[in-house]
This record gives sequence, structure tokens and C-alpha cells, in this order.
Amino acid sequence: MYELDYTKMGARICQIRKLKGMSQIELAKKCGISLSFMGHIERGTKKMSMDTFAVLCRELAADADGLLWGVAQPSDAAIQGMWSRGQRDDNSYSMYIRIMKSVAEIMNEAED
Repeated sequence: MYELDYTKMGARICQIRKLKGMSQIELAKKCGISLSFMGHIERGTKKMSMDTFAVLCRELAADADGLLWGVAQPSDAAIQGMWSRGQRDDNSYSMYIRIMKSVAEIMNEAED
């Protein structure tokens, strides 16, 4: 089982915030939390609720896996974009998605 590293997660939140050109106070206001608590989140010294985490993901337009573990999962839209470069039908695309998700699950189980 994976254990969250709140310090690393906070650093990733801070990095993405800065890449988006947002200040801590701006992100805190958008998330409905205090500047002090935002600082604690970015330093990894306090845990946030799932509600706050979900709002952070939305406001940063960030993938939850990317913030939690540092590994972004491609969205179905991104996969569809890669797939559409060729002449493929919907049935083969669906099969491709099932195969890729199965491979990802197998790889995740191997890491446990």
C-alpha cells in the first residue's frame, strides 16, 4: 500500500501554482481556505480535507494522481487525441482503452 508524502504533495501543489502564475493568497481564496492553511498544505505540515483537495485539483486544473503521487494519468480525451491521428474505428479504440487500462492495473499491482 502506498503512503502519502505530504511534503512532496505540497511541493507539487506549489510548483503547479507557480507555473500557473498564481499567488498563494489567490489560490487560497479560490479554495476558500486561509493563507496560513495554504502555506501549511504547500509545506506538507497539515492535512487537508477531500473537499479542499478536490477544489485544489479543479483550481489548478491538475490531475489528482499527479498531485498525490507525482504521476499524471492521461485522460481519455488525451488518449482519444493520440488515437485519432490514425484512421481507427470506435470499436478498436474501445479495445485499445481497455488494454491500456489493464496494463496500468497490472503495473500498479506489481508495485505493491
